[in-house]
Amino acid sequence: MRRAFSISVAVVAAACITAGCGAGTDVTANSAKPPKRDTVTISDSNLRDLTVPEEMEIEYAEHALVKECMESKGFKYWMGTVVSVDARKAGRYVIDDVAWAKKYGYGRPFDEAAEKDRREHPNVRYPNGLPKKDRIRYNVALNGEFDDVLRVELPAGGTIGTPRTGCWAGAQTQLYGDLKSWSEAKKTVTGLTPLYVPDILADERMKKAVGAWSHCMKKSGRPFASPDDLREKRIALTAGMNSPDAGKFEIDLAVTEATCAAQTSLGKTARTLERAYLAPLLKKYGKENVTYQRMRLTALSRAQDLDSE
Repeated sequence: MRRAFSISVAVVAAACITAGCGAGTDVTANSAKPPKRDTVTISDSNLRDLTVPEEMEIEYAEHALVKECMESKGFKYWMGTVVSVDARKAGRYVIDDVAWAKKYGYGRPFDEAAEKDRREHPNVRYPNGLPKKDRIRYNVALNGEFDDVLRVELPAGGTIGTPRTGCWAGAQTQLYGDLKSWSEAKKTVTGLTPLYVPDILADERMKKAVGAWSHCMKKSGRPFASPDDLREKRIALTAGMNSPDAGKFEIDLAVTEATCAAQTSLGKTARTLERAYLAPLLKKYGKENVTYQRMRLTALSRAQDLDSE
């Protein structure tokens, strides 16, 4: 498998404090080709979170498996894109990396490239050019049947569904081993954000840091009450600007934000509080978290096996 990553400038900003926080297919979790390693043993003592490059390696392997699957179904398919390290930093509650802010502002280059990708990527243009019947077959082959899904209850309420069939489901099964267990663990662990973010924002330590940041911003000629206030107003402030002018404005603003965040330790405070409030939730959902870590490490091992082929 080729090692070179296809780096995307697309990023979806997570709603959290510190992260940016067809007919004819029958690819199912049970019928997917067995992984290169049928059994990967991860001991409890080796459980850990993945690094960003490791996450990228799994994502690249997943895209490669989807490509292989789609081509086996008679469709053309191009390698999908893997979000870059810098792009994953966009969308945080507060920017406190001055160097990143000087280069990317609020991530406009990533947003614009992502929009171009959504319009012009071969995986968008190719199915759109197919006859309707073949386009339907293509979508089912890729994404599965949406009336046949695995339903997972989210910690904050509600449910989310993951198709059992399709090349994406098959690729995840090959990497993680069991689609149902993986979906339940992932959706649970990554769905904890709404349970602890309100507590962070209400914490007096956070309020104090936000107040200090706001005072610094005001002294710098950028009177915003909070990072949320800044983001809401930034949209209006850049409305009507062309892209270069908006980009320059946002870089200047982002550098000021990051400078104040570093001086007042707002970013550090947010990260410290996130760890503190997340810890008891990870303990409460300990079984799911252990499964999440174990299956991600398993997927990494299998991705590395594929890479060595």
